Amino acid sequence: MKNFSPGLLPTLITVPCVLILLALTVWQVNRYSWKIDLIDQINSQLAAVPVALPAGDIDPEEWHYRRVSLTGEFDHDGEIHLFAHTDKGRSGFQIITPFKRADEGDIILVNRGWVPESSKEAKTRPEGQIAGEVTVTGVARKPWSKSWSFLPESNAEDNVWLYGELADMADHLNLKVAPVFVELDAAEVPGGLPRGGQTRVSLPNNHIQYAFTWLGLAAALIVIYVLYGLKRGRSTQA
Repeated sequence: MKNFSPGLLPTLITVPCVLILLALTVWQVNRYSWKIDLIDQINSQLAAVPVALPAGDIDPEEWHYRRVSLTGEFDHDGEIHLFAHTDKGRSGFQIITPFKRADEGDIILVNRGWVPESSKEAKTRPEGQIAGEVTVTGVARKPWSKSWSFLPESNAEDNVWLYGELADMADHLNLKVAPVFVELDAAEVPGGLPRGGQTRVSLPNNHIQYAFTWLGLAAALIVIYVLYGLKRGRSTQA
């Protein structure tokens, strides 16, 4: 390629950029493999037989999306209202209730399920306020907070929450609670509310598309560099 003469500056710019784009391609491929393993792990945990949630200072990451069972009593006076939508887009609230375990004596914030906005207040669904000792099953979930600073804040004063801010909820109730929520499985409830089984797992896996994007940009940059070098080389020799 004796007519190829891209020049020093284009070379100094193009080579590092291509290397960075190729590194990003490899990183996205690795992320794809990691995401596949994570999805398989979560699906496996969701299909497993429920186990008793240990008492004490458990690791929320370790128990995230694991199926658990609890035995104890609900404290309906401590209901918390977490704003939510159903899969059909109806606005409403998920009812989070303190649950005192019979043997361990600790308290867990249990997400009993979804109610429409008209049934937010407990007095509108007295049949569903289950009394006495019960055994329930569900999925452990770690807390979460708002992802961007410009998003609205929860309103603890009005007991309307927008995020799973477990520590703030515990402070609001003046309780010491376990470091995870438990979202109950779908089950029959007198009166039909709250409606359990609201756990949703959404883990998009677009890393292969991203990898092709970075690889395509690297290839385009190489083509432009080569064409420019050939054109400049011919101009230099003319």
